[in-house]
Amino acid sequence: MRLLVNRSLLNVTRLLSARTASTQATSAATQSEQKWDLYAGVLVERLPIVTKTLEPIEAKFKQMLEQIELEKSLKSNHELRKETEKQQLELLKAGKIDLDSEALKQTAQDLEDAYNEEFARFKPAPRVTEADEKNDIRSLDRQLEETLVLLIEQKLGTKSHYLLPQGLHKKGESMRQTAERTLKEYCGDNLQVTFYGNAPVGFYKYKYPANAQTEATGAKVFFFRSVLKEASGNIGSSKVKYQWLSQEELKKQLHQSYYQSVSQFLL
Repeated sequence: MRLLVNRSLLNVTRLLSARTASTQATSAATQSEQKWDLYAGVLVERLPIVTKTLEPIEAKFKQMLEQIELEKSLKSNHELRKETEKQQLELLKAGKIDLDSEALKQTAQDLEDAYNEEFARFKPAPRVTEADEKNDIRSLDRQLEETLVLLIEQKLGTKSHYLLPQGLHKKGESMRQTAERTLKEYCGDNLQVTFYGNAPVGFYKYKYPANAQTEATGAKVFFFRSVLKEASGNIGSSKVKYQWLSQEELKKQLHQSYYQSVSQFLL
């Protein structure tokens, strides 16, 4: 009796294993038959223009370091000259020395007063620009403390979405060359960037809607990082819809799954 039960269990186990192997093989064959379009995407960054505003604890620490440096530093030539001139003036008043009037014509104190007066006239440029006040997301002159990322409006299926610039790979191109061509096609020659390398920094894939699937099941996008050159202009074409967004703004603008992939290579 036990022998019959063991044989039955063994036969059932073999049958289940065979079915599982058959299912896995069918699934693998189906996946291998799927065709995907290859795209190159470009992350274009405008780096911060000014340093970030210090947090209160950072400001206190900076003040402490400046005080330590002041206490431990040697006196500058200006300070030494000022002390010397002060001693000479006291001796001159006491009649102990006789100095030429030219020697005290422009003293260290006179220079210091002139420097302070010039400094008082200096007004630093505001950190909040006109583009910030107008919320002009097409302007590069905004969010000066943040890194801005370029998004381009592109059509996927029947809908338009703001995405990182991306273009279909052509035969004979490297993916880096596809990325460079794509950026030029969208942005023209005004936008000058430097690519960080030949290897992609990120990846994302998505399936086309069922009614849009013809030869390919979907798209696989390989992202390349680039940075805006200092002398670069903005996108010159008025036909292209684009945005320059900070990371916080990107999170609100992009689809969640797409943002999760992009956020992996944002600094």
